[in-house]
Amino acid sequence: MGLVGSFLGILGFTIGIPLDAFAVISVKRTEIGEPVVRPISELGPNALQELLPEIPLWVDWLNKFLLDMWPFLDKAICGMIRTTAQPIFAEYIGKYQIKAIEFDKLSLGTLPPTICGIKILETNEKELVMEQVIKWAGNPNIVLTLHVSSLKIKVQLVDLQIFATPRITLRPLVPTFPCFAKIVVSLMEKPHVDFGMAISGGDIMSIPGLYRFVQETIKKQVASLYLWPQTLEIPILDESTVAIKKPVGILHVNVVRAHKLLKMDILGTSDPYVKLSLTGDKLPAKKTTVKRKNLNPVWNEKFKLVVKDPQSQVLQLQVFDWDKVGGHDKLGMQLVPMKLLKPYENKEFTLDLLKDTNISETPSKKSRGQIVVDLTFVPFKEDSSKFGGPSEDGRKENGIDVVSDDEVQEGAGLLSVLIQEAEEVEGEHHNNPFAVVTFRGEKRRTKMLKKTRHPRWNEEFQFMLEEPPLQEKLHIEVMSKRKSFSFLSKESLGHVEINLNDVVHNGRLNDKYHLINSRNGEIHVEIRWKVV
Repeated sequence: MGLVGSFLGILGFTIGIPLDAFAVISVKRTEIGEPVVRPISELGPNALQELLPEIPLWVDWLNKFLLDMWPFLDKAICGMIRTTAQPIFAEYIGKYQIKAIEFDKLSLGTLPPTICGIKILETNEKELVMEQVIKWAGNPNIVLTLHVSSLKIKVQLVDLQIFATPRITLRPLVPTFPCFAKIVVSLMEKPHVDFGMAISGGDIMSIPGLYRFVQETIKKQVASLYLWPQTLEIPILDESTVAIKKPVGILHVNVVRAHKLLKMDILGTSDPYVKLSLTGDKLPAKKTTVKRKNLNPVWNEKFKLVVKDPQSQVLQLQVFDWDKVGGHDKLGMQLVPMKLLKPYENKEFTLDLLKDTNISETPSKKSRGQIVVDLTFVPFKEDSSKFGGPSEDGRKENGIDVVSDDEVQEGAGLLSVLIQEAEEVEGEHHNNPFAVVTFRGEKRRTKMLKKTRHPRWNEEFQFMLEEPPLQEKLHIEVMSKRKSFSFLSKESLGHVEINLNDVVHNGRLNDKYHLINSRNGEIHVEIRWKVV
């Protein structure tokens, strides 16, 4: 039965691909009882007004669009079927005295699938999930020819009818057209398939018992390919270039010293300090302390910077002369590309300070001194395998990484808090919401959005910690502020406290929380914990 099963599998693939390709838009179904049928002429004006809004006129437009596109989609899908079937057919060449298997005719016919319903599923992830109801009473012309020994056997598929409920997911949603990186397709239940099969002109489906066997075999073949959680992924964009980059490690910077700096003050000295930051990082730059009246300062001050792309990011070092009045004068600057660093390896750099990094200008002969820094790039534990480090040896439960109690008791890490959006937040006097994140006494706030009850911030805040935040809570409060001066310029729209134990053990928490002291307000927060 191996050859028969494979042939039925090809039929299942042929049946499944059109459904996956065209299940895009449909109408939500509702379970109803037996309808009462009455002529429209008997309905009054009020009944007609209630009835008309429920008629999904746009479905006819959508199916008309699919009908016009069908000749082109037919050729594209048949090309996919031929390409996919070739390696499967090749496995049977030489077996059962089979010399060749080929499609003599392959067309999906002139009748496209009909979209009958849609249901949009809401998730906390950056994705769009749709479940469709699709019917297809097609007239395909599919003839498969088997060359067995000296015989030439033709198998034809006729009278195809399909009913299926595919799920289509567009993810991740990205800020680059067409705004999603890939399409993920699966079937939520085994499809209903009805068809006839003729071999050399005779209808073999009339053989007792064969019809049911073929039906079940087709369903199993299609289910093995596409039934949830099995999926078909169709890439649209390169995720590495369009997706928002996530932190992959920490850059440890030790600003050691500088020497022979420029004299900027009247008395022949300077008051130097260093600002350091990574390109592509929107966070404020780190600063050393100011060394008063010193041209050869020694700092030995350590900083930690979050790294998202070690191949492209650059460490910027700028030395300034602090002034009590007016702007601070720049003494010099230098750049260190992250790609010069090997993971886990400490490296010391002695850098000549430059006026700027414009390579088109003639370099100045005037020496601006030097700066000495120690740099070490340490990837996060879960990303260490990407950089040649040891792989993570955690266990998984239900597909989620689980960390033991012993493991979470040690190790510095990064706590990332992404404030995505809020819903139904309403103040008594004004609605200009912003969110305030408080952790260990440190406060961070999002931008303020004017006159809205459904703000979308999508702002991320990061906290560098020396140990896991066990038994600690994150406080988030949504506030509203009036732009003009008033005694009631600020008011609270609700708050929530999130226990971080689950975040530490699972590595990630993505959920919506009801705001305390708010009637219906909710806030959507994603929290990550990454261990160095």
